[in-house]
This record gives sequence, C-alpha cells and structure tokens, in this order.
Amino acid sequence: MRRRFSVRDLGRFAAGALGAAGAPTEVAETVAESLVFADMRGISSHGLVRLPIYTERLLRSMVSADAEPELKQCSAAAWLMDGRNNFGAYTGVRAMTAAIEAARKTGIALVGVSRSNHFGTAAYFARLALKENQIAIVTSNASQTMPPTGGRRPFVGTNPLCIACPVAEGAPFMLDMATSVVARGKVIFAAQNGQPIPEGWAVDAQGLPTRDALAALDGAVLPLGGPKGFGLAMALDLLSGALTGAGAGPTVRNMYEDWSEPQNVGHLFITIDIGQLQPIEDFKARMAEYLTALKASPRAPGCDELLYAGELEARRQEESAQSGVALPGGLLDELDTLAGRLGIDPFLPVDRPLQNSG
Repeated sequence: MRRRFSVRDLGRFAAGALGAAGAPTEVAETVAESLVFADMRGISSHGLVRLPIYTERLLRSMVSADAEPELKQCSAAAWLMDGRNNFGAYTGVRAMTAAIEAARKTGIALVGVSRSNHFGTAAYFARLALKENQIAIVTSNASQTMPPTGGRRPFVGTNPLCIACPVAEGAPFMLDMATSVVARGKVIFAAQNGQPIPEGWAVDAQGLPTRDALAALDGAVLPLGGPKGFGLAMALDLLSGALTGAGAGPTVRNMYEDWSEPQNVGHLFITIDIGQLQPIEDFKARMAEYLTALKASPRAPGCDELLYAGELEARRQEESAQSGVALPGGLLDELDTLAGRLGIDPFLPVDRPLQNSG
C-alpha cells in the first residue's frame, strides 16, 4: 500500500533524520533534497530508500559530514576536489558549482572528485548547469555489483552517466542512466517490498539467472548490452576513479557491507558553456527543431507518444510537486523505525492528516 506525502514534509523528515545523526544543517538539507528529488522523478531506487543507510554510515563515522570538501585548481579549466569523505550529494553540488563558474570563463571545465560517497542521481547535479545555459556531463563510480562478461563475481559498479542539454520550453534533455540493465537500488527496493525482479536483471551468487531479489543482492546485476555495457562501465570507472585519484574497481567500498573504511567513491563533472560556441537562443532553437522532429516521427503500433530522455521523469516531478510523493508501506515502516532510533518525530504522525501538496 502506498501513501502520498508532500515534498516539503519529506524534505523536513529526511533533513531532520540526517541532522539528528550529526550532519550540519546545510549538508543535511542538501542530501535530503537530493533524495526527495529522486523520489519526485520516480527514481525510487535512489530516493528515501537510501536514508537509513546514509544515517547509519554517519552514525558509525563512515561519513564525515562536518568536513568541507577542498578544491584545487590544476589549470584554467581543470580542477580536483577532495571530498574529505563528506556525503556525495553535498560534495557533488560543490563540485558542479565550481565547474559551472569555471566554464563561464573557459568555455569548458572539468572537476574530478575523490574521497566521496554515493551521490544519488546524477541528474540532481546536471540540473544546476542547465539553469546556467550549460551542457552537463556527470559520471560516478560505485562499489562492485556487476561482473565482467562471462564472470560471476562483481568487479565494477553500475557506474552512471548523465548528459543534459537545456531547451527553451518543456523538459530538458536529461539522459541519466546506470550501465547495468537496472540500477541495483531497484533490486534493493524490490527485496525490501518482497517483490520478484524481472528476468535478465541479475544473477545469483553462482552466476545463474534469478528473479529472487534477495538472491540477486547476494549475486550481481547484469550490464546493459552485454560486453558493450560492461566496457562502458569500465570506462566510467576509469574516468571517475583512476583519473581523479579515487577508488576504482575492487577498491571502491560497499556502503552496505564495508564498515571498516570509507567508500572513496569518485565523480567527474564536465560543463560546457553553450554561449561561447553559439548564441544560446540559436542552440535552443535547434534543440526545439530537433525534438519537434523526434515527436513527429512515425510511431510503431501501440505507441501513443515518442519520448526523449528525461521527459517522463520531468512529468513525474511536476506531478509530485502538485500531488505529493507516493511511498510504499515497507519503506514507511523503515522510516518510522529510523525515527524512533534517532529520537525524532515519527514519520507517520497519527494525530494529523497527510498533506498531499508540495
């Protein structure tokens, strides 16, 4: 059973939980916003389902929420950031902001990040560049959840890639994808709610196909497109980890299983200032012409509408802002348990009705 909650209430609860676990206000609010942003866009695998593990790692000193990331300039257009083990969402916002400011001067900028943590959805950071009429390219690596082609033991993470372009009207182009058939967070979500997973998502610990979400968590998710997907995941691992000085491959630690050391996740943020290549109005006009042509393309039988990357998520986000975000009962129980542990107000107050507007 799902229940709807206002965006504001979700943000307050998440920030309150992180604050109670020891995060400074700005860090807590940034991380909370990133989680709610994911749920608003229908990316439940990266939403509030991650709040319990985020707070647990903070409570166990596996995240340093009071350590401000350090930025080092390497050239006019290249920077390195030491995340100092802060939350990935907070570090990512700092890195993307630096990349945007640098690109205004140089036309293109790159900020590589080391010593970070899981950062949620890459689109959360890309949207910042879109507001400044810049193209964004965002990558990250993650702990090992995906085996090499023909292997059964995970070697790389479901390393995401996001490429985003602004448009004059409507939803921006926002490709935000994992390099696996599905993000591992969706398997976690299915396991928490006692649901099976589709065929082809994952293998068990013996490398055999499985529809059991719990068995999949003991095994591995599969790369999209077979060897091509694994190759892309490796490339993003090298860009996000080997290039930045962060962990890569087996040296990125699992936030659910490794309690001895921080994750040392790496990210890469690239921004392109469109106005330094052509007038922004011209670019947006070309984008409009392109997307109009896409929408007018012949549709296959049974297809009501042709969509581009990010369009469906933008619609969900707008609907969530108006009608609230629906969360499943299993997650609500977890959040109530978390509230009791942290000594904050229950997530489901019994003495007042739910708020359904953002």
